[in-house]
Amino acid sequence: MPESGQTTTQGHITEPAPAPVTAARRAGLLVTLVLGGLTALPPLSMDMYLPALPEVTGALHAPAATVQLTLTACLAGMALGQLVVGPMSDKWGRRRPLLVGMVVYVLATAACALAPTAELLIGFRLLQGLAGAAGIVIARAVVRDLYDGVEMARFFSTLMLISGAAPIVAPLIGGQILRITDWRGVFHVLTVIGVLLTVVVWRFLDETLPAGRRQEGGVGAALRTMRGLLADRVFTGYMLAGGFAFAALFAYISASPFVVQEIYGASPQTFSLLFGLNSIGLVAVGQINGKLLVGRVRLDKALGFGLGTILLSSSALLLMTSGVFGEVGLFPIAAGLFVLMSAMGLAMPNTNALALMRTPHAAGSASALLGTSSFLVGAVASPLVGIAGERTAVPMAVVQVACASLALACFLGLCRPWQTTRSEI
Repeated sequence: MPESGQTTTQGHITEPAPAPVTAARRAGLLVTLVLGGLTALPPLSMDMYLPALPEVTGALHAPAATVQLTLTACLAGMALGQLVVGPMSDKWGRRRPLLVGMVVYVLATAACALAPTAELLIGFRLLQGLAGAAGIVIARAVVRDLYDGVEMARFFSTLMLISGAAPIVAPLIGGQILRITDWRGVFHVLTVIGVLLTVVVWRFLDETLPAGRRQEGGVGAALRTMRGLLADRVFTGYMLAGGFAFAALFAYISASPFVVQEIYGASPQTFSLLFGLNSIGLVAVGQINGKLLVGRVRLDKALGFGLGTILLSSSALLLMTSGVFGEVGLFPIAAGLFVLMSAMGLAMPNTNALALMRTPHAAGSASALLGTSSFLVGAVASPLVGIAGERTAVPMAVVQVACASLALACFLGLCRPWQTTRSEI
C-alpha cells in the first residue's frame, strides 16, 4: 500500500496524489442522503420486484428460469453500464453522466411496466440496469473524491445504513403493492422513485471532481487506466473477493422468493418480512464495522472474518438443504441465510474501501471495475440457482459455497493481508 500522498499505477508508485480534501468539501447530511439514495437504487430495482416473481411467471406464461433472467438482465446491465460510466465520470466529471443515466433509468423503468412479454421485459430490465449503473459507480467515486483511508471506510458503512434500508423496505412495499395491484404496479412505483431521485440529484448534488483532476483522452486512455488498475495484484484481489462475495449474496436474492414461497409455502408478506430481517442484520453489522471496528481493528482482519463467516454459513445451508440433517423447516434455513447476509456487512464496505484506497488517481474507473466484477459474477450466479428446478434449494447453497470459497481464496492469495504493515488498514 503506498504511503499517503502517493498513487499507484500497475502496482508501482508513480505520482503525487491530490491534496487532502478540506472539511468544507466533505459530504453534509443532505449529500450523504443523496449518495445513499443512489446506492439504494439497485436494491430497490431488484428487491421490490422479488415478491412478484412467482406472479410474473403466470402472468407472462413463462417458466421460472426465464423470469429469473429478468434479474440477470438488470444485473448484467448494471455491470456493463458501470464499465462505461466510470471512465466517463473521470473525464467529464460526476454530475453530467449521473443526470443522463437517471433520466434513461426513469424511461426504461416505465417501459418495464408496459412489457407484454417476458422477452421484452428482459430487454427493458437490461436497459434499466445499464442506466441505473450511473448511480452506483458515481456514488462510490464521489465518496473517493471526498474521503480517504479510515474515514472512507466509515463513510461506506454510513452509506450502508442508508442504502441498507432499501432491501428492508423494498420487499415489504412490493408485497403490499401486490395486495392492491399486480406486478406492473411495482414498476410504476419505481418510476416515481426514479423521478424524485433525479430531481434531488439535479438540485442538491454538486460536482466533486474539479477540472484539474479529470482524466484526458478517450477510450484508449480509459482502457490503459483500467489495465493499470488490474495489474495491481492487491487491488485485483479486493475486486475479486468483493465480486464473489456479492455473487453469494445475489444467489440468495435470486433464489429466495422460490425457496421461501414455493418450497416452504410462505406467503409473499412472510417472505418480505424474512427478507427485511436479513437486511437488518446486514445493516447492523455494517454499523458495527463503521462505528466500532474501523480504527480499532485492521480492515483486512474484519474483511477476513466476514468472508470466513459467509463460507461457514453457506456450508451449513448446503448441509441442511441436501438432507444431511434430515428434513428441516423454514426456521433453520432462515437462520443460516440471516448469518450469511449479516456477514456481508463486513465484506462489502471493507472491500470497497481497501480497493479504492489504492486508486485516488482514477476513482471512477476503479469504482467501475469494482461494480462490474460484482454484477457480472452475480449475473452468472443468478440462473445457476434454478438449474435443478423450483423444488430444491440445493443449487442455491452450492453456488453460495463455491462463491464464498473463491472470495476467500482471492483475498488470501492475492491481497496477502499478513504482509500489510500500515496501521490504518
